[in-house]
Amino acid sequence: MTNNRNKRLLWQIPFLVFLIVGTIIIIRQQHNMPYQKCAGSIFGTVYHITYQYDDDLQADLVAKMQEVDSALSMFNENSIISHINRNERNQPNEMFLKVFEMAQQISDDTYGAFDITVGPLVNAWGFGFKQSEMPSRQTIDSLRTIVGYHKVRVEGSKIVKQDPRIILDCSAIAKGYAVDAVAKLLDDKGVANYMVEIGGEIATRGISEKRVPWKIGVTKPTDDPMQEGGELQTVINVTDKCMATSGNYRNFYYKNGKRYAHTIDPKTGYPVQHNILSATVLSNKCARADAYATAFMVMGLDSAQKVLERNPDLMAYLIYDKKGENHVWYSPALKEKIQK
Repeated sequence: MTNNRNKRLLWQIPFLVFLIVGTIIIIRQQHNMPYQKCAGSIFGTVYHITYQYDDDLQADLVAKMQEVDSALSMFNENSIISHINRNERNQPNEMFLKVFEMAQQISDDTYGAFDITVGPLVNAWGFGFKQSEMPSRQTIDSLRTIVGYHKVRVEGSKIVKQDPRIILDCSAIAKGYAVDAVAKLLDDKGVANYMVEIGGEIATRGISEKRVPWKIGVTKPTDDPMQEGGELQTVINVTDKCMATSGNYRNFYYKNGKRYAHTIDPKTGYPVQHNILSATVLSNKCARADAYATAFMVMGLDSAQKVLERNPDLMAYLIYDKKGENHVWYSPALKEKIQK
């Protein structure tokens, strides 16, 4: 009996040695594999991608972002969304329809706080492509007749608008979706360690080139729009997660002594006046994090907390004003990820 056991152990030793040696070789290869970097401009913003891989994937990464750009970018006059907005060709591809349906679902979940038809109101207040005088009550009321996510739908394979003047703007979800698309490309290539950042929206996997988890800072809100960088409010471990931040504190203007934030409430037609200064959202998908971060800026603290309760894949770090002082609320599940 003892001899049989010893024989089995002797047969297992070579396997264990092979396993150990193989593991050492894989770890050594990972340490020797370079971290590549890719940076540039797209969607009217900048991107930075860091990934560990033997080959240069820049051409593939840029092609994937251009694919999203050709479907969803309002900065591209030949994109699908631009043609739809001009009531020209109405041939949305699978990518466009997927983002459109996701946007509509999030609009339902946030009671219209997230709305991809709000663009005309944003422009009227001077935060979009056009700079104009402060809009009148009559102008706001007129524009509200062509704003509302329920006024546009998919019928067959086409986008149907109740009014041809309705404008679609996926800016608050397209960057996040592009991050997801690039991250999927890297996953499909077998890339174990990467960070994708497009216009501040982020997805990460594995570890950084410093062999530590990916950590991203959340900037402390300030009323100084000229201040670069800024002091960090906190640092969050975002490894294997996606993160998006929306805030009013860097995009606003003063008119007649009153401060107007760039986040417009689709229901009222006016800039939001509640107390959230910055909304950072983590999720498994950057498109969701992107859209919900925008929605929370519109909804305010109490309503945002209720949405978080029914969406367990979301975590949020919310900075808000209370009697002139900044305060923080964050999802309980986020506690272990906060590094500072």
